[in-house]
Order: sequence, then structure tokens, then C-alpha cells
Amino acid sequence: MVCVGLNYRDHAIEVGASIPSEPVIFIKSTSALNGPNDEIIIPKGSEKTDWECELAVVIGKKATYIDEADIEDYIAGYVLHNDVSERAFMFERNGTWDKGKGCDTFAPLGPYVITPDEMPDIDNLRVWLNVNGKPMQNGNTADMIFKTHYLVSYITQFMTLLPGDIVSTGTPAGSGIGLKPSVFLKDGDIMELGIEGLGSQRQTVKAYKP
Repeated sequence: MVCVGLNYRDHAIEVGASIPSEPVIFIKSTSALNGPNDEIIIPKGSEKTDWECELAVVIGKKATYIDEADIEDYIAGYVLHNDVSERAFMFERNGTWDKGKGCDTFAPLGPYVITPDEMPDIDNLRVWLNVNGKPMQNGNTADMIFKTHYLVSYITQFMTLLPGDIVSTGTPAGSGIGLKPSVFLKDGDIMELGIEGLGSQRQTVKAYKP
């Protein structure tokens, strides 16, 4: 899975980051893949596991150096993604973000894939997430810095995308790290999230047990 970070201005501001001049790209491991209603496991040693509701794109055919105007021909559909993130692993353990993004269970997808012809305007979809019934994220894909088709095209300039690959497009403000004081997930928490037209997810958070 290829993901884009800091793609909503309000989220970049809440985490104290500069507004990117080009998309910020990172990778989530295949072992992070998870069902839409499966448990999220807080990793061993984690103290800062966080949430991020995102619009994701499912690639339909091999895509290399594709122009933005042609990218829709390479999209199989769209899917809801919770880009669960361990902030201490990302920002306090050196190196790239990948170690805080690719932990087991950290990429719930679904409940279903919607084909492009079935979707409303992908650049104007409500994005929301609640923790224990409390609203945390309430954004809109209209607020993306880099729009969805541009992002997929941009990524194909650096790597070939294959059928079944997932591209996740970033999250709006309201993540736990952006709250004052910050709030992170703990054992027993329940996340509920959704995007207009793509259904919803519900996950119970569990502490790691060997």
C-alpha cells in the first residue's frame, strides 16, 4: 500500500509540519492489512497509537508514467481506509515513517470497493471518525492539497502500480496527536469512521498480548 501524508492543510498545521510542495509518500506493509470491523492491536511498547480516516484508491491495471488526464482508466474503485499510526515510532525512533505506519492490523480497508461510475464527486466527500462516540474528524476531500487523480499519477512517475495496489490519499485534521493535549488510543477504545458513499467501519482497540 502506497500512502500520502500531510495532504490536508489543517492536518499538516495540527501536527506542526510545513505545507508540502510535493506529495509526501510512505509505504504500509502487507501485514498491516485488516478487515473493516476487525480489532486494532496496539503494538508492543506503543504509547501513541493514533487514527486517520482516509479515501483510498484501488488500482485496476498496471500503471507506469500515467498522465493525470488518463488516470481514471487505471482505477478499479475507491475504498475506506483507517491509516492507523504509531506516532512515537514515526517521529521519535529515527528513520522514515514506515515503522509507525506498517504495524500489524494498522490498515483496515472496506467494507466494500465502489467503482468510479458509482461514486459521487470524489473531490467532495465527507470524511468522519469518532472515538468512543466522540467526534474527532469531520473533514472533506475537497480540502486535499493534492487531488486524488493527481496523486495516483504522481506516484506512477516514481513506481509502477499493479492491479490490486492501494493508494491512500491522506487525512483531515482531528487526529489524536493534533489535540491539545494529545490523545491516543488505549485498550477497549472503539473507533467508528466513514466516508460518504464508501460505508463505515467499527474497530475495537486491544492491547498487544504475546
